[in-house]
Amino acid sequence: MATGVLSPDRARIDKRTLRRDRWWIHPTLTFIGFTAFVVYASWRAFSGVNYYASPYLSPFYSPCLTTQCVPGSSDFGQPITFLPAWFSPALIILVFPLGFRLTCYYYRKAYYRSFWLSPPACAVAEPHRRYTGERRFPLILQNSHRWFFYASFLVACILTYDVVIAFRNEEHEWGHAGLGTLILLVNVVLIWLYTLSCHSCRHIVGGRLRHFSKHPIRYRLWTLVSRMNTDHPRWAWASLFSVALADLYVYLLATNVISDIRFF
Repeated sequence: MATGVLSPDRARIDKRTLRRDRWWIHPTLTFIGFTAFVVYASWRAFSGVNYYASPYLSPFYSPCLTTQCVPGSSDFGQPITFLPAWFSPALIILVFPLGFRLTCYYYRKAYYRSFWLSPPACAVAEPHRRYTGERRFPLILQNSHRWFFYASFLVACILTYDVVIAFRNEEHEWGHAGLGTLILLVNVVLIWLYTLSCHSCRHIVGGRLRHFSKHPIRYRLWTLVSRMNTDHPRWAWASLFSVALADLYVYLLATNVISDIRFF
């Protein structure tokens, strides 16, 4: 006779869940937060304007590599010359941090629950009749997370460079700092915390080892990343909002809505 979950004595519950707490609040807030960011990021990425206010470059457009980039925003040159004038430079760059976040283990859990209701919460039945996992297209593309990590690591390095050159004034004279410098600095710190606390980073520094005792440096790195990994969801949300805030600040400067506050 079958036992366990296949047992004929298994409880048959018609209700979606027996939970009495407000389990729907978390997936609802996640849905609202993600939707707001997607709407804002899409508007800014496709607009292709108001992303540079010397010496600040929006993180959505860094590095700016096309011939459509405004003067002063291309610190790494403009090697991409074949795109039409209407094509936004941000669409060349955002594919890498976007792919990194979409394939992130935490983000998968978050948008699987909030958008696909698969499942919406623990002990809550999902509306789908069957589950095939991430073995078929398109979800099998989630396995590309590690490659997006490498690309996002490079993007984080470039954003760090943007913070360094933000210690200039509008005439590109060194030894100055403003509120924009501080915003870009906080943003890049949060992006590094999110990137380095990634599960893929944890496996890269300490995976595929049989004896940690023979690799003390990698063991220390693995321990550090493991500690950071416990707060990975926190850094995921914080960096998501910080990158949008940094872009918004540059946009307000570029459209002359506000003026940058210079500290020195």
